[in-house]
Amino acid sequence: MAPEPAEANSSDPLLVVILGPTASGKTALSLSLAEKFQGEIVNSDSVAMYREFSIGTAKPSLAERARAPHHLFDCVDPLQDVTAGEYARQARGVLAEIKARGHLPIVVGGTGLYLRALLEGLFAGPQRSEELRERLRERAAQRSLPYLHRILSRLDRTTAEKIHPNDTPKLIRAIEVCLASRQKVSELWQQGRDSLQGFRILRLGLDPDRAALYARINQRAEQMLKGGLIDETKTLIEKYGSRARPLGSLGYKQAAEFLRGELTHEDALSMIQQAHRNYAKRQMTWFRREPEVMWFQGFGEDPEIEQSVYSVVARSRSGHPGIEIRIP
Repeated sequence: MAPEPAEANSSDPLLVVILGPTASGKTALSLSLAEKFQGEIVNSDSVAMYREFSIGTAKPSLAERARAPHHLFDCVDPLQDVTAGEYARQARGVLAEIKARGHLPIVVGGTGLYLRALLEGLFAGPQRSEELRERLRERAAQRSLPYLHRILSRLDRTTAEKIHPNDTPKLIRAIEVCLASRQKVSELWQQGRDSLQGFRILRLGLDPDRAALYARINQRAEQMLKGGLIDETKTLIEKYGSRARPLGSLGYKQAAEFLRGELTHEDALSMIQQAHRNYAKRQMTWFRREPEVMWFQGFGEDPEIEQSVYSVVARSRSGHPGIEIRIP
């Protein structure tokens, strides 16, 4: 059994976590909360950490970022990897600074593993091996992306089922851990971890109607293409080649295939929409396993949900969170 997280002290400051699928309005809700409660927003989306990747990541705009302090956006070079452990170390440092200022930290994003690493901690995995990583990258390039997923499935089927076949960085790290530790990642997860201390954590989840969410996802994909996703991808490929880590992520992968002549514009749009809908399903599967989530059935900018969240946060700051709202 995984260890229970340490119990928070009632005098600890509040930490708000906003989670939910892509396009559910997490950014809008986080901005609204930050303005009302003197909050600072901490990103927990893996691709949004990378500089120069803007249109396909749906990052907050410059105007939105001017409304409240934002952290861990545009802070990583496109040629670097950011593991969940590295993210957790950086994010915990940011949370300590926000706590010292007496402001409300609001963690928002859709990368479930990053959130888990930040809040619950990670097992003490082996050191990175650049030699092994490069060898795995070369083999994946020579064969196909599913090749790495097949390797991990043989080493640790449970972990492989939780990682998308195209998520090369996570696949490489999982294979690296299995080979170096001679244990399965899923088994190592059951060992002791360093959970976040010094905060009372309030998890707020957005769960909009599925049909409405998919319609919004489809519309956002259209807006990304109209907004210049193809040109942005072309510029990034010209600058970095295939070495930029986020070029394999949703949207950018399909835009690159269009630029190589492998997809028509219509097919690229359809595949971007499908990929994001599939991602939303995986996110909800992951987030439903998160403990103590207070779920709200709608989008983050819905006035009724905003007011409900205001009330919950206000009560939680005073030590009385009230009744949880859960998915039926």
